[in-house]
Amino acid sequence: MSKGKTERTKLEFLRQRYKAGGAVPGCHQFVLVLDHLKPDFNIGKIYRSAEIFGAREVHLVGIEWFDPGPAVGSFKKVPSKFHKDFDHCKTSLLAEGYSIFALAPGQGTSLAAVNFPLKTALVLGNEGVGLSFDASGTPDVTALCIPQYGESQSLNVSVAASIAAFEYVRQHGKPSAETRPQPNELRGETS
Repeated sequence: MSKGKTERTKLEFLRQRYKAGGAVPGCHQFVLVLDHLKPDFNIGKIYRSAEIFGAREVHLVGIEWFDPGPAVGSFKKVPSKFHKDFDHCKTSLLAEGYSIFALAPGQGTSLAAVNFPLKTALVLGNEGVGLSFDASGTPDVTALCIPQYGESQSLNVSVAASIAAFEYVRQHGKPSAETRPQPNELRGETS
């Protein structure tokens, strides 16, 4: 990202962060925790998924700013909490009664085998180096993996966030709270 584009992106981030102060928690009790992700485009995509799946909030660890463009307005709709490090975030979530699950390729229990508690925090690590802590060796954190059958090392972090959020909603979803228009409504058709 060029220096001029970076500065414009930071200003847009600040503008949208100000507007996000009035964001209302989603209808589900899960939160997404983004652990030191790069500021370019995955964070915005994860906000879109968080908003679509009704996440309560997004916690950002070690992230001072990000490009809100890929969020397509979702950053303003999902409450955000910023933390300096994972220990601070973990302490905060545990105090609120959350069970913490960290997605770590090749480690822990398969996502398909977990029964999520109602108050679940899903932690996703940096695109290049992964989590800022050892998920298997951190007390009060359960390591999870998404089953993989190809040879690539891992999924894109925004894709992994969407899969994990979908699994939570599959288990605890509130069909009565669903708001997305169906394809016929998008075309202006009525029943």
